[in-house]
Amino acid sequence: MSATGTIDRPLTHDPQKQAPMTSSASEPVGFATPVFSPSAAPTARQNRTREMQLIPEALARAHMDQRRHEAEAERQALRLVAARRMQRRAERVSLRARRALAMAVMH
Repeated sequence: MSATGTIDRPLTHDPQKQAPMTSSASEPVGFATPVFSPSAAPTARQNRTREMQLIPEALARAHMDQRRHEAEAERQALRLVAARRMQRRAERVSLRARRALAMAVMH
C-alpha cells in the first residue's frame, strides 16, 4: 500500500522523515524549500527550523518599527499642540500690551 499521508493522518510521525513546508504562490521566492527529496530531509528540516526560528524575530522587528513610527507621530502631534498653545498665549499677551498702551495714551 503506497498511500500518501495527510495532515490529520501522516504517513510517519518521525519529523526527520516528513517533507518540509513548500512555498505557495503568495509567498516570496526562496522563503520555503521548493522540492523535497528523501536524501535531503535533514538539510531541509534544518532550513525549515532556521526559517521558523527567524519568524518571531522578523515579527518583533516589524512590530518595533511600527511602534517607532507611532511614537514619532505622537511626538510630532505633541509638538504641534505645544506650538499652538504658545501662539495663543503670545496673542493674548500682545492684545494685553496693546490695551495697556491704549489706556496709557488716553490718560
